[in-house]
Amino acid sequence: MRFDSDVIEEILITITHNKTRSLLTAFGVFWGIFMLVALIGSGHGLQDLMSSNFKGFAQNSAFIWPGNTSKAYKGFRKGRGYRLNEKDVKRVAAVEGVEIATPSINKWGQTAVYGDKESRANLKGLFPVYSRIEDPKILYGRFINDIDILEKRKVCYIGNKVYTDLFVNQENPCGKMIRVSGIYYRIIGVGRNESGNMNINGRSIESIIIPASTYASSYNTGTDIDLILLTAKKGYKISQIKPNIEQVIKKAHYIHPDDEQAVSMFDAEVMFSMVDDLFSGIRILVWMVGLGTLLAGAIGVSNIMIVTVKERTTEIGIRRAIGATPRNIMVQILSESMVLTIVAGLSGICFAVLVLQGIEMGIKSSGLEATFQVDFWTAIFTAFILLALGLLAGLAPAYRAMAIKPIEAIRDE
Repeated sequence: MRFDSDVIEEILITITHNKTRSLLTAFGVFWGIFMLVALIGSGHGLQDLMSSNFKGFAQNSAFIWPGNTSKAYKGFRKGRGYRLNEKDVKRVAAVEGVEIATPSINKWGQTAVYGDKESRANLKGLFPVYSRIEDPKILYGRFINDIDILEKRKVCYIGNKVYTDLFVNQENPCGKMIRVSGIYYRIIGVGRNESGNMNINGRSIESIIIPASTYASSYNTGTDIDLILLTAKKGYKISQIKPNIEQVIKKAHYIHPDDEQAVSMFDAEVMFSMVDDLFSGIRILVWMVGLGTLLAGAIGVSNIMIVTVKERTTEIGIRRAIGATPRNIMVQILSESMVLTIVAGLSGICFAVLVLQGIEMGIKSSGLEATFQVDFWTAIFTAFILLALGLLAGLAPAYRAMAIKPIEAIRDE
């Protein structure tokens, strides 16, 4: 008698033989795979939330502003202050490895007025190339352009908070005039209601941006600027070109070459690198915890199958006596182990996806954008892990069952 055709009918024998024990074991696998998928999805979501704070910023950027000297040099006293100017921008742009360099000028706490509405804002004078450092995220109209700079136009691009404060009806304000510090500017664009925690001289949603040339002529700032914003060329890091940038600025303003306080520089690239390293570590930790929990569940399946094989020693002996081959017994035990593991595991994956979807919907309802899910190939890889663990969990019980001798099994009490 051959038993190959009966294997499918025997697959669920272990589960029905001892329901309580099987359910507890299946729950171990279910919980392990749920933890793995939920942790991976949560890690993706947290990374998206963290990245949203820096969304729109060039990762290879840096910002330079003047400080006070800490050393006397060439007749100049210690503690001297100085101002950056437009020539410094050209000097920085000429440094090898610098892709773009652009200035920023600003006035804090200005009042914008439209009709009887007011809004507190930061007034910034910028060049169009600034959009390559911080994405303007346009809702209406456009950002400032080269013609605005050349003709010194009195136009402005306003942040979303300024827009909602001044235009209660939320209409398109492009073409309308607002007054800032006694000067009227025509609105040419409006930004979206998006602003991360990273900002340059104030949040973009609370800013009013005008052409840098218009700013200089309207407020008589001459060639003085507040910040130099720059990005590095592909293949260069900010940390590599930083010493050369500092040296050209120190040389132009008679600052001691070893003065470490006179030129302040914020390297955004280092911050982005730290965030990437942080989440790389989190991903490794997630896989270690998830796989450890899943392995514990698989060991539980193996133990329950060993106990089941021992309890069914007589049954296996009888089957061997009436013609079942070791291969038949091995296939049956492995099939039972894999079914128990895969059914529990796939249930855990589905439940984890549902939980993650609920979290994602809750996050999006609060106005944040994040994806708390696992990608397709991660799910496929997890399914293969389940298959392998189910196979491995059944090997020891299967070999134990194959080693049972029919005569000794029939005599077993």
